[in-house]
Amino acid sequence: MIFIFVLDADGTSHTIDAASGLTVMEALRAAGLPLKAACGGSLACATCHVIVAEKDFDRVGPPSEDEEDMLDQGFDVTRTSRLACQISVCAQLDGLSLRLTRRR
Repeated sequence: MIFIFVLDADGTSHTIDAASGLTVMEALRAAGLPLKAACGGSLACATCHVIVAEKDFDRVGPPSEDEEDMLDQGFDVTRTSRLACQISVCAQLDGLSLRLTRRR
């Protein structure tokens, strides 16, 4: 299992374990964290917007052009913003830290 450290919008820390091959969105939802993900991961909204920790952003990598277009529609977007549905869980992401944004 791969561990992901999550700070929710209320400031509560969570450690979730995720199986390789899932998306971060799927792992967050399976852990019962409040992530809307309205489009179910089809890259048609920005409701699974997360902010990746600065120290981990290079491991995750930048968003694609299509993802950037969706992030342009999001709130509180930062330089390390990503859509959780576009991040694949893999061994290289063990220990990833991210923050959930406020749901709107």
